Amino acid sequence: MDIEKTAKALKELGHVTRLAIYKRLVKAGYKGLAVGTLQEELEIPGSTLSHHLSGLASAGMIKQRREGRVLYCVAQFEQLDEVLQFLRAECCIDDKFYTDDDGLKELKRG
Repeated sequence: MDIEKTAKALKELGHVTRLAIYKRLVKAGYKGLAVGTLQEELEIPGSTLSHHLSGLASAGMIKQRREGRVLYCVAQFEQLDEVLQFLRAECCIDDKFYTDDDGLKELKRG
């Protein structure tokens, strides 16, 4: 995942309402959740919810599917994994030493 896509995903998740929506969709798992249920559980007005879902969808963090008259939203777990992997990819790469309870030790790689 490139830095622009990661920044967009983090921007969308950086709003408290969108983060609450996304967290609820993650909890729902792969089957997703009906928009009406989301609206009811999170007590978000329909137009506001629609706006936030649009942002999450444009960042690739959710997908929507229609079953009859019901619109479902599903968290895109692969996208979430890519964002997290982007953040972890070079974690502590510049550290040669680390500290633990016994003091400073050389970092062993490999």
